[in-house]
Amino acid sequence: MSQQHSLCSAAHAASYLCIVLLLHAGTHSHRTNNIRPADMAETHTLLVLLLVLLEKRLLTHSKDANVTCIIPDDCILPCSFRPTGTVVIHWYKQQIPVHSYYYNKDQFGLQNKHFSGRTCLFNPHIAHGNASLLLRRVKVQDKGRYKCYTSTRKGNQEIFINLEVKALIQSVVMEMTDELVTCSSHNIYPAPQVTWATDPPSAREALDNATLRTTDHKGLLALESTLRILGNLSSYTYFCSFTAADKTQVWTASRRNQEVMTQEEGHALSIPCMAPHSLQNFSLTWSFAASSEPTVILRYETKNRLTFNLWEGLAELDQDSLLLGNGSLLLHKPGIEEQSGTYTCTLSGLQSRHVVQTRVNITAASISVGEQSVRRSWWSTAASVVFFLFTVAVALPRCVRMRAMEARSASHRLNADGFVEDDLRKHPNATASYVNGRRGVECSGPQLRGEVAAGGSPDDSTEASPPRGGMERGGNPGGPPGEGNDGPLSSSPERDGLGNIDPGDHIS
Repeated sequence: MSQQHSLCSAAHAASYLCIVLLLHAGTHSHRTNNIRPADMAETHTLLVLLLVLLEKRLLTHSKDANVTCIIPDDCILPCSFRPTGTVVIHWYKQQIPVHSYYYNKDQFGLQNKHFSGRTCLFNPHIAHGNASLLLRRVKVQDKGRYKCYTSTRKGNQEIFINLEVKALIQSVVMEMTDELVTCSSHNIYPAPQVTWATDPPSAREALDNATLRTTDHKGLLALESTLRILGNLSSYTYFCSFTAADKTQVWTASRRNQEVMTQEEGHALSIPCMAPHSLQNFSLTWSFAASSEPTVILRYETKNRLTFNLWEGLAELDQDSLLLGNGSLLLHKPGIEEQSGTYTCTLSGLQSRHVVQTRVNITAASISVGEQSVRRSWWSTAASVVFFLFTVAVALPRCVRMRAMEARSASHRLNADGFVEDDLRKHPNATASYVNGRRGVECSGPQLRGEVAAGGSPDDSTEASPPRGGMERGGNPGGPPGEGNDGPLSSSPERDGLGNIDPGDHIS
């Protein structure tokens, strides 16, 4: 208040001096009558302008200083005075003691606990007229009007400073569900303005959103803005911008969920990721998630052009296209289990972040018509070969056994015929009885038994019995041989009533 009183006194003194000069000039002009009226008017005008300029300068100097500090950085509140020996310095915030200095040292006895351990002066520079205050770790509660009071032998001085505080927007996060897209940011002060946009553009009515604001124990704000999905999930790219209250900062987040991509295993696949606008000095990150937490598989920095690729040999970027904002990922030979999942591309630039998310399904490779025909023909050939080998393996032993049995049976019949003929020759007077029938002949004689066959078994003797009907001729059963009958072993075939030869009665 003393400074304002001094300034006002100086202004009044200047005004009084100007009036005195004007009166003196007028009186002097009447006495001498040497000054023309035009010169008198010009002198009055100059004096009035001088008075206006002097008052304007004094009022400007008396205005408060404005300082803005960033939470939670350190901040300096400026204050200076004309040094003349010993000085007393007091800093106040709306009558609350902030910091004091007298007797050539800091005094903390009256300091408010809110500022405890966070204030100091530049003691080596006090003797040079520097009474500025250093306020460490600025908080939301530090906002307000401060007074710097200095007192010396030549008088007292008060300087007022308006302190504004702000917490910068560090990041904006955007998330999407099937129905909503949410944009959020934390630790902000004061509250920013939230705006929405889409690509392709949408009507303003369609972008009606709900924003929730909460305050933490430090006084910092958290904002969450929600917008309903327009159309299909993959139809639009969504943009959310947070603009600081003083318009000095704009932070934008954007996101796009692409349609599901399907590719056969072993075939190259390019997953697109395009920046919505030109980016300078950005970073690119690709992450992959199958069923667990996402894993970073590739990272690229444009500042140093360094690439970290966890999937070396499986995936890569086109670095020439990347400098133009194309961060698409190329999968060389994706597998069904290894590369099926969700891919997320994140392009981060100065106060911006763009996210593209894509679901990828890798399926089993399909077979063409030609390949199917070749495979079918191969399987048919293989089946035929297997069937042939199986048939040979099963039928060949049976054929061999049948041939052996036929050969043995024929040998036994020959032996039996020879034995009967020899026996008849040896015993011409022996009697034999024959019973003729259509299905066979049963012979009985002294030596016609299977056990007399040379080297034969009883079963073999049965097979070697004489052929049936060998003694029948002309339908004369049981009678003596007729004319032209050669005897019991005649080789003439028997005929039935129609003149057909009975194969069972033929003796070869």
